[in-house]
Formats: sequence, structure tokens, C-alpha cells
Amino acid sequence: MIRETFYENRRENRIQALTSDLVVVGGGMAGVCASVTAARAGIKVILVQDRPVLGGNASSEVRLWILGATSHMGNNNRWAREGGVIDEILLENLYRNKEGNTIIFDTILLEKVTNEPNITLLLNTAANEVEKSSENRIQKIKAFCSQNSTEYHIQAPLFCDASGDGILSFQAGAAFRMGAESIHEFGEKLAPQNGYGELLGHTLYFYSKRTDNPVKYVPPAFALKDIKEIPRYKDLNEQEYGCRLWWIEYGGILDTVHDTEKIKWELWKIVYGAWDYIKNSGQFDDVENLTLEWVGTIPGKRESRRFEGEYMLRQSDIVEQRNFDDAVAFGGWAFDLHPAEGIYSELPGCDQWHGKGVYQIPYRCFVSKNINNLFYAGRIISATHVAFGSSRVMATCAHGGQAVGMAAALCVENDILPRELIEEGHISTLQHRLNLAGQSIPHIPIDKGSDPIQAAELAVSDTLELSEIPFDGDWQSLSMAMAQLLPLQENGCHQFIVKVNVDQPTQLTCQLRLSSKVHNYTPDLIHEELVFDLEEGEQLVKIDFKKPVPKTQYAFLTFLKNDLISLQSSEKRITGIVSVFNKIHRAVSNNGKQKPLSDIGIESFEFWTPARRPEGQNIAMQIRPALKAFEIEHIRNGYTRPNSLVNAWVADLDDPNPRIELKWPEPKTLWGIQLHFDTDFDHPLESSLLEHPEHEMPFCVKNYRIKNCNEEILYEMKQNHQTINRIQFEKPITTAALKIELEHPSNKVPAALFEVCCFDTPFE
Repeated sequence: MIRETFYENRRENRIQALTSDLVVVGGGMAGVCASVTAARAGIKVILVQDRPVLGGNASSEVRLWILGATSHMGNNNRWAREGGVIDEILLENLYRNKEGNTIIFDTILLEKVTNEPNITLLLNTAANEVEKSSENRIQKIKAFCSQNSTEYHIQAPLFCDASGDGILSFQAGAAFRMGAESIHEFGEKLAPQNGYGELLGHTLYFYSKRTDNPVKYVPPAFALKDIKEIPRYKDLNEQEYGCRLWWIEYGGILDTVHDTEKIKWELWKIVYGAWDYIKNSGQFDDVENLTLEWVGTIPGKRESRRFEGEYMLRQSDIVEQRNFDDAVAFGGWAFDLHPAEGIYSELPGCDQWHGKGVYQIPYRCFVSKNINNLFYAGRIISATHVAFGSSRVMATCAHGGQAVGMAAALCVENDILPRELIEEGHISTLQHRLNLAGQSIPHIPIDKGSDPIQAAELAVSDTLELSEIPFDGDWQSLSMAMAQLLPLQENGCHQFIVKVNVDQPTQLTCQLRLSSKVHNYTPDLIHEELVFDLEEGEQLVKIDFKKPVPKTQYAFLTFLKNDLISLQSSEKRITGIVSVFNKIHRAVSNNGKQKPLSDIGIESFEFWTPARRPEGQNIAMQIRPALKAFEIEHIRNGYTRPNSLVNAWVADLDDPNPRIELKWPEPKTLWGIQLHFDTDFDHPLESSLLEHPEHEMPFCVKNYRIKNCNEEILYEMKQNHQTINRIQFEKPITTAALKIELEHPSNKVPAALFEVCCFDTPFE
């Protein structure tokens, strides 16, 4: 029994002092990925999260899907899903939870964090006070947990603010901005115009479900009475069960930090009024058995403060795809700006303009220019309002968080501050370690200079030479233009034979298209065009291009729209090969072609995008000469996804036992090996709501063995579903050869491997 008598002074809460190498404030996707990355790199991390679960806007409290550069497969960014920890999380979620249940996703995040012994997780704990040792340095923070009435005093040499509103940076005195810059400050032609300036608002989702019996609904007194106050009220529908109505947005005209509770109440008013309209207006069929299952209790925030770093990302960086010496992450979402009035605006709910490819984000955007030991992660990084319209989405934020986590570990290792990492030339080390962990920074490979694989002789059982994509699939109507994306060699001319089915005599127009930037997948150059007269019925068409391709890059074998023609497709799927379609994807403002009506600093171009499985089969064809694009040398070039090359070794599907062998002139002592598999970086892997067709990516090698020169099994994997497999041997091994035996993922997909890394020292 505890009993205390009257105490004449104020009682203090319990105080617990904690120390670590890095404190991360904010447990959204950026904070989670920063913490896991730093912990795996060997430093102690305290993760402070003011909510009962992790994930922020992706959690069960808000329930927004995670997206980034892949943009729902609605843009031209091929193989652009973010790598590293965020990739690992999304693949695990797919494996366990392809239905997109956010409760399950909560548990995956909690497991991922609590599995790391270097992380101390403080849930329901709000950072509320900063103490500084000098004007430019944070000494410690204070945070309060309402669930255990404990005040934590947390000290560390380094801090990361991933809190969304930037509470840590704000209290530390760091320079910040809210709202939109003028068009003149950075020359951004997308800066405030036509109502798409100032702040983006908050959104509350709601879920409905169908029951076995009729359910009545009586709205609360505070619900919106006249639904016609919402200009888009006719877009409300019962089909999506409420959960995709992202445009129920409000708050951009208010202070999105201090007015959040006021904004939440307005959103509750709208949501309950919208449900009243759906249930009781008589405008909707078959709603009697629908009930309101869930309404968010905290709003999903889009924008508040943005903090000033050593560099500020801007529109031209994204459009021009500018290269940075200190690139550590990438983005690819559209410039996605919303009217400040949100749902009460007469304007469309968003204004999205896409770039032609992914763009680099420099390290300097994550480093405070005022506070010497402070990193930024998430949506508060150093970017203009316009650039923020692209960089703010969760997968991009998570990717940047990984860069911060690795940078923090490097700072601790070298006893330096975040800014000194640039000044003292550690950026190349940071980039290497990030890429080794799967970051895939555009145009920057893993540094393989010291990798023992570079001295090895490589041998394989067989390698795919693509002479045919089999004629064994469905017929695909040319009701929309379609193309086969193929890796072609410099100065090569190619001949293709396809099979068509023609309803009546007509013409087929074929084009060989290229991208003006070899690492992009926007076919903005027509390299050569051929037109064929076709008779009715099934027939083969020989397409013989005479003009050599000027550079080694991906090309688009393109078939223009003709409703009278169908092309035969193939059931065979191959790493680095994909079909694309000039189709519309309204969810990301893709109308088939982007064509600004005025000069807003955005380029015009067509969208050529894949279809989600089980659709999106390759176009069946014969290819002459065969494509020799899948060579074994790719496994040591440092790239772990396609760019202008496939960058993968692909086995021949007819090879019953695909095998790679690494041979050294003298025995090597190895501590481990790392394999990078194909988990289809085109697939966005949305974390919630949007169900996926499979639990595992069909290109991913599930089963493999690693043997030494004596054919002894060093490691065996069954049922792999992850991109990166890092194998640390129980003790260092000495061998003159390593043999990797792979099984084909299926009889329709050949085994493939992007990269092999060998380690002759303990893992970093």
C-alpha cells in the first residue's frame, strides 16, 4: 500500500534521465526509418513518439497509404520504389497483409523497431521542452508520457526532428517558413497562382461497412447540415466506403499547427454531414445496410512548418533532375499542391504536375543551418513550398529519414557534427553505406572498389539471351497505345516480329521511341516510324528498324492506338522488361498527356505507364538479334535496379539449375555476402486500402543455396520475399570459390540477381 499525507508544495512527476547517441523525435515513417537505420549502423537511438502507435499518417489512427516516386504506377518513373528500410517494411507488409489492414501494419512497424536492441522506444511521449548548451546546440529535451506520468530528460550529442510540425526545431530556435514563397525568390513558376498557394490542409478519413441488416443513422448536432456548402458534394459516393476521400481537406487558410483542434472539429463536422447525406438523402442506392465503422480522431496533416537547411530544394531541381555531389535520397511524386480552402474551394482538390523522371535530394536539405547538432527528416526538410509539394509524401520522407539515420551513425563514428560531414569529405562514405543498405541513390552506385568480388572470375550455368517473348498470352486490344520497354545496345538495329489480330483491313503504326535522357523512361523522342497495311485476321508483322540506336538505353517499341487491332501478349515475365500503356490515371492527374496551358516551368510529355498484375503482360515477339542485356558482370557494377541498363544477371528459363560461381586465384577469407534480388521496384506497394494481387513479388528468388569450393552448404534460404539478403557466416570462412545456386521463382519467371557484395571484414 502507498499512502502519502498532505504535501504543502507542488509534487513533481517522476523524472527519468536517459542518454543515447541520437534522439529521434517523431515516430512517423521518416522517424521509424531513421531510427532503424541508425540502430543497425551501430549507435544507440531513443525514438520519442507522441502517439500510441508508429507510422504517423500511415498508422491505423489516420490510415493513409504510403506512396512516393512510383505514384500509384501513374507516372513515367520506372523501377522507382524507394529502397532500404522502407522497402523492407513494405515488402513485409505485402507478405503478411496484402489486403492493406492498417492494424496489421501497426504491428509490423512496432516489430521492426522493437526488434532493434539499439532502439529505446517511448510511445505516448510528447517532446515539450528543449534545453540548449549554447545558442547553436541542443543539450537535451524533456518529454512527458501521459500514460505513466513520467517526465523524461533525454540527452544526446545528436538530434533528429521528424515530428511533422517540427516541435524540436521550433523550440530550438531554428529558422522556419510557413506558407508559399513568392515566384521571385527562387524563380519558381509554380509559386502562388490560381489559388494553389499558401498551406495544404488536413484530412480525416472514415470507413463504412456493409452489415446483414438495415442500419439507421442519426447525425450528431454538430454535423454539417447543408452538404451543398461543399462544392464537390456530388463526388461523394458509397462505393469507396469513405476511405479514399482524400479531398475532404480543410485548414490551409488557418494556422495548421496551433489551429489543428479547430481544423479537426471542422473535418468531423464535414465527415458526419457527408455520411448523413450518403445515408439519408435518398440520392444513393443500396445504402440501407451500410454503417459507419470508423472515423479518424486525429487529422492527417500535410503541411505546417518547413525548416531552413544548408540547401533549400526548389522547383528547378526537380524539373531539371539536377545532380548533387551530396545526393543521399530521391523523390518522384508530382508537384502536388492543393487549394488552401480545401473542400470549400471551387477549385479541384489538387493540382499535380509531374517530372520526366526521379530527382536527387541533397544531404544539405536534412541539416539545420542554425542548430549544429540537429537533423531534419520527414515533411519539415529544407524545401520551398512548391518543392515540398513533391517531397512531402511518406515514402520519400522515409527514404530521407534513412539518409539521416546513416549520417548520424557516421557522425558518431567520427565524432563530428552534421555539417562537418560535408566539410570533411565523408559524403562518399555516406552514399556508399546507404546504397549498400538499398538506398539506390540515382546515378551513384555502391562503391565496389574494395569488394572481393571485383577480383573474382565469374562463371554461370547459363544466361538469358532474349530472342523471343513467347506467344502464349492473351490478346491485348490497341484501344490504347501500348509499348514494350526493351534494353537496346548502342549503334544496334533490331527487327521484331509480333502477332496481331485484325477486325478489318487497316494500318498499324509502329514507332521506336527513346528518352532524351538515357536514365529516364519518358519516350519523348520518336527515333523511327514504320506503317504497315494489314488484312483481316491473325497474322505476323515483321518490324525492321534501320536507324541505329545512338546510345545504350531503354527503348519503347511502340504501337499506336487502333481499335481494330489486338496484339498477342505473353505470360512470361522477365526482370528489367515491362509493357507500358499510354493510359489515363486520374488519381494522379494523368490524362495520358501532360500539357500545361501556360508557362509554369513544367514540361509537356506523354505518360506511358505499366498495368498492375495480373494485367500488364509483355507483348509477345521475336527479337533479332537477341538481346544480350542480362550479363553476369552486372552483379558487380554497383547498381541494384535498372537504369539505362537492366543491371541484373538473368538466367535462361530453360536452365534447370541456375548457378553463379565466384572464383579467386587464391583462397579468400570472407565474413559474409549480400544479395540484391528483384522485388519489382515498379510496384508501389501501397501500405493500406489498395489490395495487392499477390503476397510476394513474382520476380523474387525465393529459394537458394550458397556453397564453398568444396560444395559444402554455407547457407540455405527457403521462401525469401525480401530485396536484400545479408548473410553473415557463423565464423569467417576461407574459400577459393563461392557458388550461388538459385531456383527460378516460377515456370514463367527466370531467376535474376541484381548485385552480389562480398565482405572480407566484419559488416559495417
